[in-house]
Amino acid sequence: MKTLLSTQEQLKKGDVQLTDITGQYLDKIRKDNSSVNAFVDVDEDSVQKQANHIQSKIDSGKAGKLAGSVIGIKDVICERGKKVTCASNILRNFESVYDATVIQKLQKEDALFIGRCNMDEFAMGSSTENSIHGPTRNPRNTDHVSGGSSGGSAAAVAADMCDVSLGSDTGGSIRQPASYCGVVGVKPTYSRVSRYGLVAYASSFDCIGPFSKNVTDSAMILQEIAGHDPMDNSSSDKPVGNYMDAVNNPGGKLRIGVPEEYFGDGLDEEIRSIIESSLDELKGDGAELVPVKLPHTPYGIATYYILATAEASSNLARYDGVRYGHRADFEELEKELGMERSAIEQEIKIAVGTSKEEATERLMKLDSPLARLYKKSRTEGFGKEVKRRILLGTYVLSAGYYDAYYAKAQKVRRLIKQDFDSVFSDVDVIVSPTAPTTAFKLGENQDDPVQMYLNDVYTISANLAGICGISLPAGTHSNGLPVGIQFMANSFSETDLFRAARRHELLSGFSEG
Repeated sequence: MKTLLSTQEQLKKGDVQLTDITGQYLDKIRKDNSSVNAFVDVDEDSVQKQANHIQSKIDSGKAGKLAGSVIGIKDVICERGKKVTCASNILRNFESVYDATVIQKLQKEDALFIGRCNMDEFAMGSSTENSIHGPTRNPRNTDHVSGGSSGGSAAAVAADMCDVSLGSDTGGSIRQPASYCGVVGVKPTYSRVSRYGLVAYASSFDCIGPFSKNVTDSAMILQEIAGHDPMDNSSSDKPVGNYMDAVNNPGGKLRIGVPEEYFGDGLDEEIRSIIESSLDELKGDGAELVPVKLPHTPYGIATYYILATAEASSNLARYDGVRYGHRADFEELEKELGMERSAIEQEIKIAVGTSKEEATERLMKLDSPLARLYKKSRTEGFGKEVKRRILLGTYVLSAGYYDAYYAKAQKVRRLIKQDFDSVFSDVDVIVSPTAPTTAFKLGENQDDPVQMYLNDVYTISANLAGICGISLPAGTHSNGLPVGIQFMANSFSETDLFRAARRHELLSGFSEG
């Protein structure tokens, strides 16, 4: 399998031109994107201009570390001058006026951006069916979902429409679609990669990470986007490890924790068998398998969906139809209220300019112009799943329920973190299936949100604990769909993560050799 490093060698020798590489990817997008729907925006003129500029730097020997890489960007990460819709009507026409830090870092090293990738609205979903752009389909079988919420980013790589892509992971939104589409997906340690320019879903969970066709390319991308950023006050200043060295030297002692909680009821038997075969291969290669326990795992789903929806409720309150984003039609408001437009605008201006207490008081008057504008704008702008999570989050934060739900969930989150701390004192990485099943059919779980949420059962714990994780191909199910294996390592231990992943990749044959 081709890697970015091998492509760079060809470019340096002059065996291939970047314009040819991008041309091939654009041809692939033109041919297949209508059936897969991985990309929601591709500016071919911009792509060709980028390719010519970077090729000139390659020819002069002044190219950056990522010259030759062609990257898709999830439509939740800000690029200056590009629409950032978050797959939502509320931001359908929003254009970013600045670049996210990860975009700046990639540009500095001469990465080429080929387009914007589809996603679940505001990253809320596990199937990329909740999108104003329509669902993304799995390139391995277009009757099935690509996973979510970063399904477009995963599908773009799996369909060979780009080398790598960026996604975001709040509860498994990189790793689960990576598993469903048969590619590599990395969730870094929380705060390892700057969130500046990432539109927030749940701020204490959200992480940006790469998708790729192999472990080496993911390590190469993460090496460049990781590190402290003064623009993100949650960004860690811990030194960044040498991920490429870990990939190039994956040998040595490796202790792998095997939690009994991740191999119980609900796991597809064929997936269990594939993961166990992978573990046998690792054991045969000298790795030590250590049975471990993560006793608070059963509380993970409930804890996550209390805390993440609470943060979503708070973060999405900014989309009010006044400052930016979708605004309801004033003509309809005029008819409903029996007021002139100028009077409505004046009322809204007064309300927005008042203190928080006064504005809240006006909003409580449900027939006021401001309340009507908020209600209509948000009703029209948000989709069903986003509304569901806003309602859940508002409920658990409300007076009388805060202590019973939100405060209690925070305590359980601490217990889950302590479980991992205890296990990582004895092992290097923890292994699990990435998802309990292969990709389900389009529409299969749309009317069953609980079943949809259970797809995250093996991934959410890493987000709750703030640790790092990776999903990579482990095999193919008898239904023809990919199966993913997940490794998790302690906070800021991405070197251990890449070492274990690369070792598995070499043993499994899912590598460039």
